[in-house]
Amino acid sequence: MFVDVTPLRTSRNFRLLFIGQFASILGSNLTIVAVAYQVYLRTNSSLWVGLVSFIQLPLLIVGSLWGGALGDRFDRRTLLAGASLVLGLLSAALGANALYVRPNFLVLILVPALAAGLSGLSGPLRTAAIPSLVAPSELVAAISVNQVIINIGTLVGPALAGILLATVGLSWCYFIDAFTFGVLVVATLIMAPMKPVGEHAGVKMVRAIRDGFKYVRSHAVVQAVYLVDLNAMVFGLPRALFPAVTKHVYHAGPEVLGLLYAAPGAGALLMALTTGWLGRVRRRGRLVVLVVLAWGVVMALFGLVPVLWVGLVCLGVAGAMDVISAVLRQTILQTSIADDFRSRISSIQMAVVTGGPRLGDLESGTVANFTSTEFSIVSGGIVCILGVLALMRWRPTFWRERSL
Repeated sequence: MFVDVTPLRTSRNFRLLFIGQFASILGSNLTIVAVAYQVYLRTNSSLWVGLVSFIQLPLLIVGSLWGGALGDRFDRRTLLAGASLVLGLLSAALGANALYVRPNFLVLILVPALAAGLSGLSGPLRTAAIPSLVAPSELVAAISVNQVIINIGTLVGPALAGILLATVGLSWCYFIDAFTFGVLVVATLIMAPMKPVGEHAGVKMVRAIRDGFKYVRSHAVVQAVYLVDLNAMVFGLPRALFPAVTKHVYHAGPEVLGLLYAAPGAGALLMALTTGWLGRVRRRGRLVVLVVLAWGVVMALFGLVPVLWVGLVCLGVAGAMDVISAVLRQTILQTSIADDFRSRISSIQMAVVTGGPRLGDLESGTVANFTSTEFSIVSGGIVCILGVLALMRWRPTFWRERSL
């Protein structure tokens, strides 16, 4: 029933990846909350919160695609360490900017965008490295353990951000994030080299990226893995509205804002700790569809009931559903693709996973700007439900997907 931690016992490199990534995810969630809070404090507009997040999307996608192509050609350890070092410097720059009486708003827009590009580059490198660090029989367990650290970070990070914002101020969130990237750099450098698989020396970078997309176009199940996640993140994740919900629906301060950002992580962590049974799931595509439908239902309920504890429970259930979906989608993806495409396919997956929420920020912020915060949340949940049903009609092979 409980998560299998065997990969942590058997693989030194996976342990180091675990430590470094946990520190980094914790710090990054401090910055996510701090940027949204700082933008809303400055503009009093959910649309601006969504726009600042959306501006990060082009660089994130470009970074993800180049990260995947580079990871299939060069040592992933070196690339990870370099990207993490620069990310730490960018977080420190945000902290320095927050110390001013009137912080530069352009810095608040551009620096997170640059950080998104580098995060996009390093994300697929970490994801693609996991299958090479553990035995094939431990892959589901390794992905589940990875989900545990992701969700501890998404629980503790936002909750800590709310406390820091209410007590010592914005700059502490950014400076702590910079320190956690230093931990990631050290953990990465003492790992063994992660050389690429396959021969790509004679293939140009642009062609390598194009070949990755060509591979996706020929693979219906992989397409469905991406699209089912995009549907949920774009329409069913109203995180850009959390500052407005905190102020105008719950009439509360930054502590409650931190709770809203942390609630999905709380549910996700509880589910991630009990993912031992996922290794025995055979109808994996079918279960992914069902949990995304549940995600849409609880998000609509979150917008309908203006009671804090109900909202937190809904967000927690959504986080739990997301863990099931994430573990199974990653397993389907990693067991369906060829080794020499692994980083490139993971890069497209990373662009989807991290780009979807930013598109969702723009969608929810725009709808709320022209209607209301509550209407934006409820309509997004309903569209999420309709979207996954339409997707399964278009790609029935995903519904029928099963492990061998």
